[in-house]
Amino acid sequence: MIYPSIDKLLTKVGSKYLLVHVVARRSKEIAETKHLQMPESKYKCSKNIGRALEEVMEDLIQVK
Repeated sequence: MIYPSIDKLLTKVGSKYLLVHVVARRSKEIAETKHLQMPESKYKCSKNIGRALEEVMEDLIQVK
């Protein structure tokens, strides 16, 4: 099973397209700066896309 669930993520973000845009942008930012918003041990995913999704799920990234 994929974590976090797309259904739960869509409650945080209005649409799939906006979610993809925000997560892609955050993933590139993680790759460039190596800055994470949670301790590395708290992430379930090891890849930047998964980590960005987890940050959205934890309300660390807010979409206006």
